[in-house]
Amino acid sequence: MAGNAHMLNRNEGTLCGLTKILEGTFTPNGQTSQSGNMEKPKNSRGHTDTEDASETDLAKHDEDDYVEIKEQMYQEKLASLKRQLQQLQEGTLQEYQKRMKKLDQQYKERLRNADLFLQLETEQVERNYIKEKKAAVKEFEDKKIELKENLIAELEEKKKMIENEKLTMELTGDSMEVKPTMTRKLRRRPNDPVPLPDKRRKPAPAQLNYMLTDEQIMEDLRMLNKLKSPKPPASPSSPELLPTTPTESPAHRFEARIEDGKLYYDKRWYHKSQPIYLESKESTKISCVISSVGTNEIWVRKTSDSTKMRIYLGQLQRGVFVIRRRFISGTVVGNCAASRV
Repeated sequence: MAGNAHMLNRNEGTLCGLTKILEGTFTPNGQTSQSGNMEKPKNSRGHTDTEDASETDLAKHDEDDYVEIKEQMYQEKLASLKRQLQQLQEGTLQEYQKRMKKLDQQYKERLRNADLFLQLETEQVERNYIKEKKAAVKEFEDKKIELKENLIAELEEKKKMIENEKLTMELTGDSMEVKPTMTRKLRRRPNDPVPLPDKRRKPAPAQLNYMLTDEQIMEDLRMLNKLKSPKPPASPSSPELLPTTPTESPAHRFEARIEDGKLYYDKRWYHKSQPIYLESKESTKISCVISSVGTNEIWVRKTSDSTKMRIYLGQLQRGVFVIRRRFISGTVVGNCAASRV
């Protein structure tokens, strides 16, 4: 700033000198002209020779001073720029320091904002992590409880099926075999009386069976149906009044037989564990699964309450019970046994 002030002072001095030269009050030697007060000799035309010579010298001197001043101003500006460049390289330039201070403040502000943003994002990530961890633990506990409940229900179902099969075996008498008791026979002494033949009692059954057979139940149902009042005859034009299940008649009989543990009924083969529909004469339709196939009968298990029923071949042949295949989503659930033979 001191250099700039010095340069401005010199420029002002130069401009003042130029002004005085143009006004004619300043001579090249630095003295004031007295031409206005002194009388000059005149030539034949009315002008003095000294006045013409002084005007020519003055114009030439003014032009030289102007060029010198321009050169001096150029050199001063160049020196000032070089001085500023040197200060810039040394880092002491005032404008440079001012702008560097502003940039440093902006840099520190951005660093502080970045630290705050990092802290905020870290806290957000930690909160999300804790939340996801709690959700995962809760889902794991819920899945574990659900799995345990499903396994318990499955085991209870299997237990119930085993108990039903055991009860069925006890009812059919397959597992009840009465073994004769072994007794020791002693030799009779000579003086002992002749023993009377003992009357052996028939062994009492381990469990009394008060249930009627399926054939007896069906006979009773047929008797009850015959005692009912006859229904009015349905017109042939109303197909909805026709019976859905075949009636028992001597002319309409179904072909039913058992071969190699499989049931052949109505031109189809049925095997164990095959889902079926069981239709009775009373137009009841039950969803069942074939539990076992015997020599003269089959056992079916209801899917609703897992109870078992025994169906004889005679009942299937007479149409007392009708077996239909069970379909799920347009496909047959059980494969036909004949297709595998």
